Amino acid sequence: MRLVYTIDEVRSEVRVARELGKTIGLVPTMGALHEGHLTLIRRAREQCGFVIVSVFVNPTQFGPSEDLARYPRSLEEDARKCEQAGVDILFAPSVEEMYPEGFDTWVEVKGITEVLEGKSRPGHFRGVTTVCAKLFNISQPNYAYFGMKDYQQLKVIQKMVRDLNMPLEIVQVETVREPDGLAMSSRNSYLSAEERQAALVISRSLMEARKAFTDGERNAKRVQELISNLIKVEPCVHIDYVAVVDPESLRPIQTIDRSAVVLVAAWIGNTRLIDNIVLDSACK
Repeated sequence: MRLVYTIDEVRSEVRVARELGKTIGLVPTMGALHEGHLTLIRRAREQCGFVIVSVFVNPTQFGPSEDLARYPRSLEEDARKCEQAGVDILFAPSVEEMYPEGFDTWVEVKGITEVLEGKSRPGHFRGVTTVCAKLFNISQPNYAYFGMKDYQQLKVIQKMVRDLNMPLEIVQVETVREPDGLAMSSRNSYLSAEERQAALVISRSLMEARKAFTDGERNAKRVQELISNLIKVEPCVHIDYVAVVDPESLRPIQTIDRSAVVLVAAWIGNTRLIDNIVLDSACK
């Protein structure tokens, strides 16, 4: 594996890989790699002859009062995990490499970025779509891999790729969870032992929503209320939103007559976590 820091190095390596007829897979990350990321990498390794992992804590997707400064950074450990997973290139650019002096070009996806995470974190998705568009242009992958834990992000990236006719396929990978159900996230490292235990109410509430759906509940408002009431039992967990929405448009629905996605964002102390579950015929 090669650890590289510049765009030119990535392009040079990709050019050689393409000349050898290899399929290119990209796994964009912000580092602090955990089993969720490694699942994405393993999927890329299965499907592609040449795998790139990017590690870049992207400042443009953080708001002024968010956790950019304290976001976990562990490049040496990330490199070790990538090498063990068979990654070919680990791309770890500086902020100056990605956003040189005078940078002022942005990619924006309208509509689905203005609700849920977009409403709670203004400007967040403009940063996400811009950095992903740059990474796609730099590495020219055939496939890029995204986890379903960040469901809205996944849908935004899929829409950007579709709308702009980008020549790659977005591969979605199921959320990876801890044995007790907590969705894996780099931000879990912020939680104290007590907060970590309290955070389990999020995944438990989603599992109860799935059970209610399996048992025949189709009223979206009642599913939303079920989740909210379960989460409110934990005094140190504060709901940002609970939403039952269409899986593609992310618009609220009243009746789960085909399929839906249930999305939750909540604060546990000073840490904000998100999770979701898809409700469809596979739940029966």
